[in-house]
Amino acid sequence: MNGLAPLAERMRPKDLASYIGQEHLLSENAPLTRSLEAGIIPSMIFWGPPGVGKTTLAYLVAEKLKKTIHTLSAISSGVKDVREVIAKVQNAGMFQESGTILFIDEIHRFSKSQQDSLLGAVEKGIVTLIGATTENPSFEVISALLSRCHVYTLKDHTKKDLIALLQRAITQDSILSQRKVSFKEYDSLLAISGGDARKILNVFEIIISAFPENESIEITNKLVQENAQQSLARYDKDGDQHYDIISAFIKAIRGSDANAAVYWLARMVEGGEDPKFIARRLIISASEDIGLANPNALLLANNTFQAVEKVGWPESRIILAQCAIYLADSPKGNAAYMAINKAQQTVKKTGNLNVPVALRNASSALLKELGYGEKYKYSHDFDGNFIAQEFLPEEIKGSTFFEAGSSAKEQAIEKNQSKLWSNKYNK
Repeated sequence: MNGLAPLAERMRPKDLASYIGQEHLLSENAPLTRSLEAGIIPSMIFWGPPGVGKTTLAYLVAEKLKKTIHTLSAISSGVKDVREVIAKVQNAGMFQESGTILFIDEIHRFSKSQQDSLLGAVEKGIVTLIGATTENPSFEVISALLSRCHVYTLKDHTKKDLIALLQRAITQDSILSQRKVSFKEYDSLLAISGGDARKILNVFEIIISAFPENESIEITNKLVQENAQQSLARYDKDGDQHYDIISAFIKAIRGSDANAAVYWLARMVEGGEDPKFIARRLIISASEDIGLANPNALLLANNTFQAVEKVGWPESRIILAQCAIYLADSPKGNAAYMAINKAQQTVKKTGNLNVPVALRNASSALLKELGYGEKYKYSHDFDGNFIAQEFLPEEIKGSTFFEAGSSAKEQAIEKNQSKLWSNKYNK
């Protein structure tokens, strides 16, 4: 099989009738089907995980509508490339009466200026844009461009889809159809794929290539496990899996489930995630979800980051696991998190209120004459290093932002604050 295109490339369907999956878009009366039947499609974004057929679908849409398609990759293309394609389309003019599709793979990697360069051509209908992305377009595509596009979400391939792809490969591929290949079990191949058609076909091809051409091959779970180089659970560091798994990891810690936290950590370790990214999220969790209920959690999380920075993989997995288990088992409290949220909401509502004159910095003789800092009382001059005075602007005097939750340490802080202020000063 040397010198040939990979199996996944050879198995790309040539028309929509042979496209497998995405029935929610392509079945009878489905949204994309109706557009194609009408012969008019909007500019659109295909959003979905790797290996679900975004690029293939773009080409098949162009084939169905008999439209010219130009392709750019956001990894290697810039504003200059976009403008050159648009100029080429404009110059073609009447020779492209059916219209032109501009397909941009990984459009989320385009900068704002690069995306801006598409706006005019899309709005005027010079090109119909089809973008493909593994990232949520709501966050990665500028609003002006997104408002001119219809977003179609592509889903992971089902087991049924993937089995159909494998069966098609051994019966229709010009190379594999000549081999004696049969399937007894699919589970290991399906587990490796994680719903990614490209991955399952390429791993399958690697396994087949390990055997002589005239040998009969029966695909079993054991055979796959012995011959696949790495049976990694799917983990896409650049796509939604990246965010979904870290979200599950943090939620497990917040929910005090040490076992689940270690599992999601293992998914990231096996997927080759950056250990410093995981450590940073542990620092955030230590403050957001534990905070004052156990201040030592933040110290441990910060030390974890420093240790991980020095050690790297694979040993960092042990350090991260230790921290994750500690945080999961720690008492929880989010009073600090809620306090800053509440204070920010007040700032947004009330605007830039003036700093009380007593608290202002008298940095010059003129400011001293204006009374800056004059009535301020230096707390350390008083018993217990405390004297009641107002530290908030007059308009929000008496506001309370810190409110204890159920944790003992948060309640102790609230009790001490109440003791200091309630009897000495009507704050």
